[in-house]
Amino acid sequence: MQINHSEIKDLTSVITLTLEAADYEEAVTKQLRQIRQKADIPGFRKGMVPLGMVKKMYGKSVLADVLNNTIAEQINKYIEEQKLHILGDPLPNDELTPAMDLDNETTFTFAFDIAVAPEFDAKLTARNKLTSYTISVSDEMVTNQVNSYAERFGDYVDADEAQEGDVIRGTLTEQKENGIVKENAILNPQYMADKDQAALFKGAKKGDVITFNPMKAFQNETEVSSLLDIKKDEAKELNSDFTLTVTTITRHQAAKIDGELFAKVYGADTPKDEAEFRARVKAEIEANMAEDTKYKFGLDAKAAILKKVGEFALPEAFLKRWVAATNKDMKPEDLDRDFPKMIEQLRWQLAKDQLMKEYGVKVEKEDVDAYAKEVARMQFMQYGMMHVEDQYLTSFAENILKDENQLRGIIERVAENKIYDHLRTVAKIEEKTVSYEDFAKLMRE
Repeated sequence: MQINHSEIKDLTSVITLTLEAADYEEAVTKQLRQIRQKADIPGFRKGMVPLGMVKKMYGKSVLADVLNNTIAEQINKYIEEQKLHILGDPLPNDELTPAMDLDNETTFTFAFDIAVAPEFDAKLTARNKLTSYTISVSDEMVTNQVNSYAERFGDYVDADEAQEGDVIRGTLTEQKENGIVKENAILNPQYMADKDQAALFKGAKKGDVITFNPMKAFQNETEVSSLLDIKKDEAKELNSDFTLTVTTITRHQAAKIDGELFAKVYGADTPKDEAEFRARVKAEIEANMAEDTKYKFGLDAKAAILKKVGEFALPEAFLKRWVAATNKDMKPEDLDRDFPKMIEQLRWQLAKDQLMKEYGVKVEKEDVDAYAKEVARMQFMQYGMMHVEDQYLTSFAENILKDENQLRGIIERVAENKIYDHLRTVAKIEEKTVSYEDFAKLMRE
């Protein structure tokens, strides 16, 4: 067996592999014998088929299979031994690979194009300045969150006279012969698109009869079809006035800021008074803001790394060919459209790979599990579930990690966060406290 490697030029080169009979005959014979043991050929007992007949029947396909396996094994072994940091995978070079005659030849030559990663330096030092922000949590932010909890855990109570935000129930009757009648209809006038129609319900009381036009009020067939329990097509053609005979008016009333609210928010670990409750809320906001500032630090660190790396050259022709070869369903126009973004992502991936090796960053299972639980916690928070028990977070996180795409994304995030954490020890870090408004402005910029 011979392996030749051409000079690397423009980050690409050719590996040529020549296989002699001695490199593959043993593996071919072994596979043929295995086939012989299992072959079920009329006139012969299983396992007793002459090896020559098996070779005649299956020899060419077995030889092709063994050659492919041997090629892959030897090329990968060579790349590893030579410590070549290649991009993508080796691609067959049809021009430099002679045509094969499996029936008559015993020596075969294969040529492969490879692309190697460029040399660059992604490491930051004390000369690189990064800012680590801390958001100052104001009393107003705490009060707003306390009021939000009070609203979330409030109750609905009956009201005598409708105010903005109240829910009104009653019987809807279309003002025409044999028109639609909807019992126990539910309206929330504040969601009406037409404010003049919404104003008709202001000050409504039980027993009042209010005439309005549903389509004019909502200007949306989906809303009207839901209100009247009819099909969208019917709602689209509807232009009649309706009367609403008010039966009940319901108003949302915020919970009192007392021990009952504290228990609903924090469960068994209930604050003893309002001062402790507000302190707990403030700490909670600070923890959430810390995640935002950590994200901002990551954005700035990534920008600094890419600036340090610079616009290094990449073997784009090879990479485009490789992407096309590994994504058979991708249309040429889609590849042309998406390729610049792929190159941008590759630059960042190469920089990360270098830094992970330089800093000894490893992503452990425990890191992935912990991050998945944090993702789960944030998703629960979006639905107002602020304090979910650990067992539920763990179960939800396990389901997240079953999705291969989400798993890959989480592994990437964990690796990046570890890189950013290490940068805090090597770059020059300026600590800066800002208001939430100023931080939001920074993020917009």
